[in-house]
Amino acid sequence: MAVTNDRTGSAGPHLAVGTIPAPRAGRWVDHYDPEDQEQWRTTGRRAAKRNLWLSIFAEFLGFSVWQLWTIVTPSLNAAGFSLTDDQKFWLIAIPNLVGATLRFPYTFAVPKFGGRNWTIVSALLLVVPCVGLAIVVQNPQTPFWLMVLVAATAGVGGGNFASSMANISFFYPEREKGAALGLNAAGGNLGVAVVQLVMPIVVVVGGGLALERAGLVVIPLAILAAVLAWRYMDNLSTAKADLAGYAAAVRNKHTWIISFLYIGTFGSFIGYAGVFPTLIQREFPGIAFDWGFIGLPAVPLTLAFLGALVGSLARPSGGRLADRLSGANVSIAAYLVMSLGAVGVIASISAGTFAGFFASFLLLFVATGVGNGSVYRMIPAIFRAGIDPTDTAAMVLAKRKAAACIGIAAGIGAYGGFIIPRVFAASISGSGSLQPALVGFIAFYLVCAVVTLAVYKAGRAQRFAGAQI
Repeated sequence: MAVTNDRTGSAGPHLAVGTIPAPRAGRWVDHYDPEDQEQWRTTGRRAAKRNLWLSIFAEFLGFSVWQLWTIVTPSLNAAGFSLTDDQKFWLIAIPNLVGATLRFPYTFAVPKFGGRNWTIVSALLLVVPCVGLAIVVQNPQTPFWLMVLVAATAGVGGGNFASSMANISFFYPEREKGAALGLNAAGGNLGVAVVQLVMPIVVVVGGGLALERAGLVVIPLAILAAVLAWRYMDNLSTAKADLAGYAAAVRNKHTWIISFLYIGTFGSFIGYAGVFPTLIQREFPGIAFDWGFIGLPAVPLTLAFLGALVGSLARPSGGRLADRLSGANVSIAAYLVMSLGAVGVIASISAGTFAGFFASFLLLFVATGVGNGSVYRMIPAIFRAGIDPTDTAAMVLAKRKAAACIGIAAGIGAYGGFIIPRVFAASISGSGSLQPALVGFIAFYLVCAVVTLAVYKAGRAQRFAGAQI
Protein backbone atom coordinates (compact mmCIF):
# COMPACT_ATOMS: atom_id res chain seq x y z
CA MET A 1 0.00 0.00 0.00
CA ALA A 2 1.33 3.42 -0.89
CA VAL A 3 1.95 5.64 2.08
CA THR A 4 3.01 9.22 2.54
CA ASN A 5 5.11 11.04 5.09
CA ASP A 6 3.46 13.66 7.34
CA ARG A 7 5.40 16.68 6.12
CA THR A 8 7.05 15.81 2.81
CA GLY A 9 4.63 13.43 1.12
CA SER A 10 7.47 10.95 0.50
CA ALA A 11 6.97 7.21 0.93
CA GLY A 12 7.40 5.73 4.38
CA PRO A 13 7.14 1.92 4.71
CA HIS A 14 5.99 1.98 8.35
CA LEU A 15 3.36 4.72 8.11
CA ALA A 16 -0.26 4.02 7.19
CA VAL A 17 -2.11 6.73 5.32
CA GLY A 18 -4.65 8.43 7.54
CA THR A 19 -2.77 7.98 10.79
CA ILE A 20 -1.51 10.79 12.99
CA PRO A 21 2.08 10.60 11.67
CA ALA A 22 0.89 10.36 8.06
CA PRO A 23 -2.47 12.06 7.51
CA ARG A 24 -4.19 12.07 4.14
CA ALA A 25 -4.01 15.12 1.90
CA GLY A 26 -5.52 18.06 3.70
CA ARG A 27 -4.17 16.69 6.99
CA TRP A 28 -7.08 14.30 7.44
CA VAL A 29 -6.58 11.70 10.17
CA ASP A 30 -8.79 8.64 9.82
CA HIS A 31 -7.43 6.41 12.59
CA TYR A 32 -7.85 8.37 15.82
CA ASP A 33 -9.29 7.12 19.10
CA PRO A 34 -8.35 9.10 22.22
CA GLU A 35 -9.69 6.27 24.39
CA ASP A 36 -7.07 3.92 22.91
CA GLN A 37 -4.46 4.25 25.66
CA GLU A 38 -1.58 2.99 23.54
CA GLN A 39 -2.30 5.44 20.70
CA TRP A 40 -2.85 8.22 23.22
CA ARG A 41 0.50 7.53 24.88
CA THR A 42 2.53 7.27 21.66
CA THR A 43 1.03 9.85 19.29
CA GLY A 44 -2.43 10.98 20.40
CA ARG A 45 -1.51 13.20 23.34
CA ARG A 46 1.07 15.11 21.31
CA ALA A 47 -1.37 15.67 18.44
CA ALA A 48 -4.14 16.74 20.83
CA LYS A 49 -1.90 19.28 22.58
CA ARG A 50 -0.72 20.72 19.26
CA ASN A 51 -4.30 21.23 18.12
CA LEU A 52 -5.37 22.55 21.53
CA TRP A 53 -2.80 25.36 21.71
CA LEU A 54 -3.42 26.48 18.15
CA SER A 55 -7.16 26.37 18.81
CA ILE A 56 -6.68 28.52 21.92
CA PHE A 57 -4.74 31.09 19.90
CA ALA A 58 -7.43 31.29 17.21
CA GLU A 59 -10.22 31.46 19.80
CA PHE A 60 -8.32 34.11 21.77
CA LEU A 61 -8.26 36.27 18.63
CA GLY A 62 -11.94 35.55 18.04
CA PHE A 63 -12.90 36.88 21.47
CA SER A 64 -10.62 39.87 20.93
CA VAL A 65 -12.35 40.82 17.68
CA TRP A 66 -15.74 40.14 19.24
CA GLN A 67 -15.01 42.80 21.85
CA LEU A 68 -13.19 45.42 19.72
CA TRP A 69 -16.19 47.74 19.68
CA THR A 70 -16.34 47.76 23.49
CA ILE A 71 -13.04 49.68 23.45
CA VAL A 72 -13.56 51.80 20.34
CA THR A 73 -17.09 52.98 21.15
CA PRO A 74 -16.29 55.09 24.28
CA SER A 75 -13.75 57.09 22.26
CA LEU A 76 -15.82 57.70 19.13
CA ASN A 77 -17.19 61.09 20.22
CA ALA A 78 -13.65 62.23 21.04
CA ALA A 79 -12.78 61.30 17.44
CA GLY A 80 -15.48 63.61 16.02
CA PHE A 81 -18.63 61.46 16.15
CA SER A 82 -21.82 62.57 17.90
CA LEU A 83 -23.33 59.40 19.29
CA THR A 84 -26.03 59.22 21.95
CA ASP A 85 -25.81 56.78 24.88
CA ASP A 86 -28.39 54.58 23.16
CA GLN A 87 -26.33 54.44 19.97
CA LYS A 88 -23.19 53.57 21.90
CA PHE A 89 -24.91 50.67 23.61
CA TRP A 90 -26.19 49.43 20.25
CA LEU A 91 -22.62 49.27 18.91
CA ILE A 92 -21.57 47.31 22.00
CA ALA A 93 -24.58 44.98 21.98
CA ILE A 94 -24.95 44.04 18.31
CA PRO A 95 -21.70 41.97 18.02
CA ASN A 96 -22.89 39.91 20.99
CA LEU A 97 -26.27 39.28 19.38
CA VAL A 98 -24.64 38.06 16.18
CA GLY A 99 -21.94 36.10 18.01
CA ALA A 100 -24.44 34.28 20.20
CA THR A 101 -26.54 33.33 17.17
CA LEU A 102 -23.53 32.09 15.20
CA ARG A 103 -22.54 29.72 18.00
CA PHE A 104 -25.27 27.30 16.91
CA PRO A 105 -24.18 26.73 13.27
CA TYR A 106 -20.51 26.96 14.26
CA THR A 107 -21.03 23.94 16.55
CA PHE A 108 -21.75 21.77 13.49
CA ALA A 109 -19.07 23.28 11.25
CA VAL A 110 -16.26 21.08 12.60
CA PRO A 111 -17.92 17.72 11.79
CA LYS A 112 -18.95 19.11 8.39
CA PHE A 113 -15.69 20.71 7.22
CA GLY A 114 -12.99 19.46 9.61
CA GLY A 115 -11.48 21.19 12.63
CA ARG A 116 -8.35 22.37 10.84
CA ASN A 117 -10.26 23.60 7.81
CA TRP A 118 -12.83 25.49 9.86
CA THR A 119 -10.16 27.08 12.04
CA ILE A 120 -8.53 28.44 8.88
CA VAL A 121 -11.84 29.82 7.60
CA SER A 122 -12.96 31.26 10.93
CA ALA A 123 -9.57 32.91 11.50
CA LEU A 124 -9.62 34.56 8.07
CA LEU A 125 -13.20 35.74 8.63
CA LEU A 126 -11.86 37.88 11.49
CA VAL A 127 -10.16 40.09 8.90
CA VAL A 128 -13.55 41.35 7.67
CA PRO A 129 -14.69 43.14 10.86
CA CYS A 130 -11.16 44.45 11.44
CA VAL A 131 -10.97 46.07 8.01
CA GLY A 132 -14.52 47.41 8.35
CA LEU A 133 -13.79 48.98 11.72
CA ALA A 134 -10.58 50.57 10.46
CA ILE A 135 -12.51 52.23 7.63
CA VAL A 136 -15.64 53.53 9.38
CA VAL A 137 -14.00 54.98 12.52
CA GLN A 138 -11.93 57.37 10.39
CA ASN A 139 -14.99 59.16 9.03
CA PRO A 140 -17.29 60.91 11.55
CA GLN A 141 -19.84 61.29 8.76
CA THR A 142 -20.33 57.51 8.55
CA PRO A 143 -24.08 56.75 8.77
CA PHE A 144 -25.01 55.05 12.01
CA TRP A 145 -26.71 52.16 10.23
CA LEU A 146 -23.42 51.38 8.48
CA MET A 147 -21.54 51.45 11.78
CA VAL A 148 -24.05 48.98 13.23
CA LEU A 149 -23.62 46.73 10.19
CA VAL A 150 -19.83 46.76 10.53
CA ALA A 151 -20.07 46.15 14.28
CA ALA A 152 -22.35 43.18 13.58
CA THR A 153 -19.60 41.50 11.52
CA ALA A 154 -17.49 41.34 14.70
CA GLY A 155 -19.93 38.68 15.85
CA VAL A 156 -17.98 36.09 13.84
CA GLY A 157 -15.43 36.20 16.65
CA GLY A 158 -18.07 35.11 19.14
CA GLY A 159 -19.00 32.10 17.03
CA ASN A 160 -15.42 30.81 17.20
CA PHE A 161 -15.93 29.59 20.77
CA ALA A 162 -18.47 26.95 19.74
CA SER A 163 -16.44 25.48 16.89
CA SER A 164 -13.23 25.56 18.91
CA MET A 165 -14.78 23.75 21.88
CA ALA A 166 -16.43 21.18 19.61
CA ASN A 167 -13.15 20.53 17.80
CA ILE A 168 -11.07 20.03 20.94
CA SER A 169 -13.68 17.73 22.48
CA PHE A 170 -12.99 15.21 19.68
CA PHE A 171 -9.25 15.14 20.42
CA TYR A 172 -9.29 14.30 24.15
CA PRO A 173 -10.35 11.21 26.13
CA GLU A 174 -13.16 11.58 28.62
CA ARG A 175 -10.77 11.50 31.58
CA GLU A 176 -8.89 14.60 30.30
CA LYS A 177 -11.61 16.38 28.35
CA GLY A 178 -12.70 18.66 31.20
CA ALA A 179 -9.22 20.10 31.75
CA ALA A 180 -8.63 20.60 28.01
CA LEU A 181 -11.97 22.33 27.45
CA GLY A 182 -11.38 24.46 30.53
CA LEU A 183 -8.05 25.67 29.12
CA ASN A 184 -9.65 26.31 25.76
CA ALA A 185 -12.49 28.34 27.29
CA ALA A 186 -10.18 30.32 29.58
CA GLY A 187 -7.88 31.16 26.67
CA GLY A 188 -10.80 32.63 24.76
CA ASN A 189 -12.15 34.57 27.72
CA LEU A 190 -8.73 36.11 28.30
CA GLY A 191 -9.00 37.66 24.85
CA VAL A 192 -11.57 40.06 26.31
CA ALA A 193 -9.17 41.21 29.02
CA VAL A 194 -6.18 41.55 26.71
CA VAL A 195 -8.00 43.59 24.07
CA GLN A 196 -9.27 45.96 26.79
CA LEU A 197 -5.76 46.37 28.15
CA VAL A 198 -3.81 46.68 24.91
CA MET A 199 -6.11 48.54 22.51
CA PRO A 200 -6.47 51.80 24.50
CA ILE A 201 -2.67 52.01 24.43
CA VAL A 202 -2.36 51.06 20.74
CA VAL A 203 -4.74 53.80 19.59
CA VAL A 204 -2.76 56.61 21.29
CA VAL A 205 0.83 55.51 20.66
CA GLY A 206 2.67 58.36 18.92
CA GLY A 207 0.12 60.95 20.02
CA GLY A 208 -3.39 61.70 18.83
CA LEU A 209 -6.25 59.21 18.66
CA ALA A 210 -5.99 56.62 15.86
CA LEU A 211 -8.96 54.31 16.45
CA GLU A 212 -8.40 52.48 13.17
CA ARG A 213 -5.35 50.80 14.69
CA ALA A 214 -7.67 48.72 16.91
CA GLY A 215 -8.71 46.81 13.79
CA LEU A 216 -5.49 46.93 11.83
CA VAL A 217 -3.32 45.44 14.58
CA VAL A 218 -5.38 42.22 14.65
CA ILE A 219 -5.26 41.51 10.91
CA PRO A 220 -1.72 40.05 10.76
CA LEU A 221 -2.44 37.97 13.86
CA ALA A 222 -5.59 36.52 12.27
CA ILE A 223 -3.63 35.65 9.14
CA LEU A 224 -0.91 34.07 11.30
CA ALA A 225 -3.55 31.95 13.09
CA ALA A 226 -4.87 30.75 9.73
CA VAL A 227 -1.36 29.88 8.49
CA LEU A 228 -0.51 27.98 11.68
CA ALA A 229 -3.79 26.07 11.49
CA TRP A 230 -3.12 25.19 7.84
CA ARG A 231 0.39 24.00 8.64
CA TYR A 232 0.01 22.19 11.95
CA MET A 233 -3.63 21.38 12.84
CA ASP A 234 -5.50 18.22 11.86
CA ASN A 235 -8.92 17.23 10.56
CA LEU A 236 -10.45 14.16 12.23
CA SER A 237 -12.62 11.87 10.11
CA THR A 238 -14.01 10.51 13.38
CA ALA A 239 -15.52 13.90 14.28
CA LYS A 240 -19.22 13.40 13.65
CA ALA A 241 -22.17 15.60 14.49
CA ASP A 242 -24.34 13.94 17.15
CA LEU A 243 -27.72 15.10 15.86
CA ALA A 244 -29.58 12.46 17.87
CA GLY A 245 -27.88 13.54 21.09
CA TYR A 246 -28.59 17.17 20.25
CA ALA A 247 -32.27 16.41 19.61
CA ALA A 248 -32.50 14.48 22.89
CA ALA A 249 -30.96 17.42 24.77
CA VAL A 250 -33.38 19.88 23.15
CA ARG A 251 -36.30 17.78 24.40
CA ASN A 252 -34.94 17.67 27.95
CA LYS A 253 -36.20 20.44 30.23
CA HIS A 254 -32.89 20.63 32.10
CA THR A 255 -31.14 21.87 28.95
CA TRP A 256 -33.34 24.97 29.07
CA ILE A 257 -33.06 25.42 32.84
CA ILE A 258 -29.25 25.30 32.58
CA SER A 259 -29.31 27.68 29.60
CA PHE A 260 -31.36 30.13 31.67
CA LEU A 261 -28.89 29.86 34.54
CA TYR A 262 -25.95 30.31 32.17
CA ILE A 263 -27.38 33.62 30.97
CA GLY A 264 -26.94 34.72 34.58
CA THR A 265 -23.27 33.73 34.68
CA PHE A 266 -21.64 33.85 31.24
CA GLY A 267 -24.21 36.30 29.91
CA SER A 268 -23.34 38.62 32.78
CA PHE A 269 -19.61 38.14 32.23
CA ILE A 270 -19.64 39.01 28.53
CA GLY A 271 -22.32 41.70 28.98
CA TYR A 272 -20.53 43.52 31.80
CA ALA A 273 -17.19 43.14 30.02
CA GLY A 274 -18.71 44.90 27.03
CA VAL A 275 -20.22 47.83 28.90
CA PHE A 276 -17.62 48.29 31.65
CA PRO A 277 -15.39 50.72 29.70
CA THR A 278 -18.40 52.81 28.66
CA LEU A 279 -19.88 52.81 32.16
CA ILE A 280 -16.59 54.00 33.66
CA GLN A 281 -16.41 56.83 31.14
CA ARG A 282 -20.04 57.80 31.71
CA GLU A 283 -20.06 57.73 35.51
CA PHE A 284 -16.46 58.86 36.15
CA PRO A 285 -15.31 60.79 33.05
CA GLY A 286 -12.20 62.14 34.78
CA ILE A 287 -10.72 58.69 35.42
CA ALA A 288 -7.62 57.88 33.36
CA PHE A 289 -4.42 55.96 33.92
CA ASP A 290 -1.24 57.93 33.21
CA TRP A 291 1.31 55.96 31.19
CA GLY A 292 3.68 58.91 31.20
CA PHE A 293 6.40 56.90 32.90
CA ILE A 294 6.90 55.02 29.63
CA GLY A 295 6.41 58.02 27.37
CA LEU A 296 2.71 57.51 26.57
CA PRO A 297 -0.13 59.94 27.21
CA ALA A 298 -2.87 59.29 29.75
CA VAL A 299 -5.07 56.42 28.57
CA PRO A 300 -8.72 56.49 29.68
CA LEU A 301 -10.57 53.27 30.60
CA THR A 302 -7.47 51.07 30.75
CA LEU A 303 -8.42 49.69 34.17
CA ALA A 304 -11.56 48.17 32.63
CA PHE A 305 -9.52 45.17 31.49
CA LEU A 306 -9.23 43.98 35.10
CA GLY A 307 -12.91 43.03 35.16
CA ALA A 308 -12.64 40.59 32.27
CA LEU A 309 -9.28 39.37 33.59
CA VAL A 310 -10.48 38.41 37.07
CA GLY A 311 -13.66 36.91 35.61
CA SER A 312 -11.63 34.72 33.25
CA LEU A 313 -9.18 33.61 35.93
CA ALA A 314 -12.00 32.79 38.36
CA ARG A 315 -13.69 30.33 36.00
CA PRO A 316 -11.42 27.33 36.75
CA SER A 317 -11.86 28.00 40.48
CA GLY A 318 -15.61 27.66 40.05
CA GLY A 319 -15.16 24.21 38.60
CA ARG A 320 -12.79 23.12 41.36
CA LEU A 321 -15.06 24.46 44.10
CA ALA A 322 -18.01 22.68 42.47
CA ASP A 323 -16.07 19.39 42.57
CA ARG A 324 -15.74 19.79 46.34
CA LEU A 325 -18.97 21.51 47.35
CA SER A 326 -21.34 20.59 44.46
CA GLY A 327 -22.12 22.71 41.43
CA ALA A 328 -25.54 23.73 42.72
CA ASN A 329 -24.16 25.00 46.03
CA VAL A 330 -21.42 27.04 44.37
CA SER A 331 -23.82 28.41 41.72
CA ILE A 332 -26.28 29.59 44.37
CA ALA A 333 -23.45 31.31 46.23
CA ALA A 334 -22.23 32.91 42.98
CA TYR A 335 -25.68 34.38 42.22
CA LEU A 336 -25.93 35.78 45.74
CA VAL A 337 -22.47 37.38 45.49
CA MET A 338 -23.40 38.84 42.09
CA SER A 339 -26.44 40.41 43.76
CA LEU A 340 -24.23 41.91 46.46
CA GLY A 341 -21.85 43.24 43.80
CA ALA A 342 -24.71 44.98 42.00
CA VAL A 343 -25.90 46.47 45.30
CA GLY A 344 -22.36 47.79 45.82
CA VAL A 345 -22.37 49.39 42.36
CA ILE A 346 -25.63 51.20 43.15
CA ALA A 347 -24.30 52.44 46.49
CA SER A 348 -21.02 53.60 44.93
CA ILE A 349 -22.75 55.55 42.17
CA SER A 350 -24.93 57.26 44.77
CA ALA A 351 -21.84 58.11 46.82
CA GLY A 352 -19.82 59.11 43.75
CA THR A 353 -16.87 56.87 44.71
CA PHE A 354 -14.92 55.31 41.88
CA ALA A 355 -13.06 52.94 44.21
CA GLY A 356 -16.31 51.43 45.46
CA PHE A 357 -17.76 51.30 41.92
CA PHE A 358 -14.68 49.56 40.58
CA ALA A 359 -14.34 47.11 43.50
CA SER A 360 -18.04 46.19 43.30
CA PHE A 361 -17.76 45.45 39.60
CA LEU A 362 -14.66 43.32 40.20
CA LEU A 363 -16.66 41.34 42.75
CA LEU A 364 -19.37 40.91 40.12
CA PHE A 365 -16.82 39.68 37.58
CA VAL A 366 -15.27 37.19 40.00
CA ALA A 367 -18.70 35.80 40.84
CA THR A 368 -19.62 35.43 37.15
CA GLY A 369 -16.39 33.52 36.52
CA VAL A 370 -16.98 31.18 39.46
CA GLY A 371 -20.57 30.72 38.33
CA ASN A 372 -19.47 29.89 34.77
CA GLY A 373 -17.35 27.05 36.08
CA SER A 374 -19.92 25.74 38.56
CA VAL A 375 -22.89 25.78 36.16
CA TYR A 376 -20.88 23.86 33.56
CA ARG A 377 -19.85 21.40 36.29
CA MET A 378 -23.55 20.73 37.02
CA ILE A 379 -24.38 19.60 33.48
CA PRO A 380 -22.85 16.10 33.36
CA ALA A 381 -24.04 15.42 36.92
CA ILE A 382 -27.61 16.39 36.04
CA PHE A 383 -27.78 14.05 33.05
CA ARG A 384 -26.14 11.17 34.96
CA ALA A 385 -28.47 11.52 37.97
CA GLY A 386 -30.76 8.55 38.55
CA ILE A 387 -28.93 6.31 36.04
CA ASP A 388 -27.49 2.98 37.05
CA PRO A 389 -23.70 3.29 36.45
CA THR A 390 -23.65 -0.28 35.13
CA ASP A 391 -26.18 0.60 32.40
CA THR A 392 -23.65 1.34 29.67
CA ALA A 393 -26.17 2.42 27.02
CA ALA A 394 -27.88 4.86 29.37
CA MET A 395 -24.57 6.33 30.51
CA VAL A 396 -23.45 6.86 26.91
CA LEU A 397 -26.72 8.62 26.09
CA ALA A 398 -26.33 10.80 29.20
CA LYS A 399 -22.86 11.86 28.05
CA ARG A 400 -24.19 12.70 24.59
CA LYS A 401 -27.04 14.79 26.01
CA ALA A 402 -24.68 16.55 28.41
CA ALA A 403 -22.30 17.42 25.56
CA ALA A 404 -25.18 18.82 23.50
CA CYS A 405 -26.50 20.76 26.49
CA ILE A 406 -23.10 22.41 26.95
CA GLY A 407 -23.21 23.65 23.35
CA ILE A 408 -26.79 24.89 23.59
CA ALA A 409 -26.18 26.66 26.89
CA ALA A 410 -23.04 28.33 25.51
CA GLY A 411 -25.05 29.85 22.70
CA ILE A 412 -28.06 30.94 24.74
CA GLY A 413 -25.90 32.24 27.59
CA ALA A 414 -24.04 34.51 25.19
CA TYR A 415 -27.27 36.40 24.49
CA GLY A 416 -26.69 38.04 27.87
CA GLY A 417 -23.99 40.04 26.10
CA PHE A 418 -26.77 41.66 24.06
CA ILE A 419 -29.36 41.91 26.83
CA ILE A 420 -27.21 43.72 29.40
CA PRO A 421 -26.14 46.66 27.17
CA ARG A 422 -29.70 47.12 25.93
CA VAL A 423 -31.11 47.06 29.49
CA PHE A 424 -28.57 49.70 30.52
CA ALA A 425 -29.53 51.78 27.46
CA ALA A 426 -33.23 51.56 28.37
CA SER A 427 -32.45 52.44 31.98
CA ILE A 428 -30.52 55.54 30.97
CA SER A 429 -33.15 56.60 28.42
CA GLY A 430 -36.00 56.13 30.87
CA SER A 431 -34.51 57.52 34.07
CA GLY A 432 -31.09 58.95 33.25
CA SER A 433 -29.61 56.48 35.71
CA LEU A 434 -28.09 52.98 35.82
CA GLN A 435 -29.99 52.13 39.00
CA PRO A 436 -33.18 50.62 37.45
CA ALA A 437 -31.06 48.29 35.32
CA LEU A 438 -28.98 47.18 38.30
CA VAL A 439 -32.09 46.58 40.42
CA GLY A 440 -33.43 44.42 37.59
CA PHE A 441 -30.19 42.43 37.47
CA ILE A 442 -30.30 41.88 41.23
CA ALA A 443 -33.82 40.50 40.92
CA PHE A 444 -32.73 38.23 38.07
CA TYR A 445 -29.79 36.81 40.05
CA LEU A 446 -32.05 36.10 43.00
CA VAL A 447 -34.45 34.26 40.67
CA CYS A 448 -31.50 32.21 39.34
CA ALA A 449 -30.50 31.32 42.90
CA VAL A 450 -34.06 30.27 43.76
CA VAL A 451 -34.40 28.17 40.58
CA THR A 452 -31.12 26.39 41.30
CA LEU A 453 -32.17 25.75 44.88
CA ALA A 454 -35.68 24.59 43.98
CA VAL A 455 -34.73 22.31 41.07
CA TYR A 456 -31.33 20.90 42.03
CA LYS A 457 -31.35 21.02 45.84
CA ALA A 458 -34.76 21.14 47.55
CA GLY A 459 -36.58 19.50 44.66
CA ARG A 460 -34.30 16.57 44.01
CA ALA A 461 -36.10 14.02 46.22
CA GLN A 462 -36.99 11.88 43.21
CA ARG A 463 -34.65 12.21 40.22
CA PHE A 464 -31.71 13.76 42.06
CA ALA A 465 -31.82 11.72 45.28
CA GLY A 466 -28.25 11.14 46.42
CA ALA A 467 -26.76 12.86 43.35
CA GLN A 468 -23.99 15.43 43.74
CA ILE A 469 -25.35 18.08 41.39
